[in-house]
Amino acid sequence: MESVAGEGTRAPRADEVRGYARRFVARVTERNRLPLDFSVRSLRVVDFVIDGLRKSGRERAEVAEALFGFGVYVGEVLVRRAGATWIDFDASQREFFGQAVGVRMPDGRVWSPLGKVVNRYEVGAAESLQTFYLTLPGRHAAAEPGAEPEPARR
Repeated sequence: MESVAGEGTRAPRADEVRGYARRFVARVTERNRLPLDFSVRSLRVVDFVIDGLRKSGRERAEVAEALFGFGVYVGEVLVRRAGATWIDFDASQREFFGQAVGVRMPDGRVWSPLGKVVNRYEVGAAESLQTFYLTLPGRHAAAEPGAEPEPARR
């Protein structure tokens, strides 16, 4: 798997990803009024948007920047809602995941949300990002300080 960052675009390092996520959401929500609020429920919106990109028939390279942005968004949901931490992948992790950054869960497991977004684009509904979060081992319910907690569902 190759990086989803746009060609000629340097992928942000772990210490830069949170700012990238905020800028991406500001840009995307301003133009499209998408309800991206870093909640677990918003991952369903990301699934829907990626399905739309997939159905457009465009090559992955044509949507690489959007996929990267949504991958960073999914990772930031893991950081804010599941206690993950952004990390720079070491050489073997970069080779395995095809990405420069990912997240480490509270139990030490490492995941590539950017790769998960690419899988959703390439495979489709079987790779739901919301389901990924809900079935993700190693997460805990601690939210980022100052973040709104997820409302209880009935």
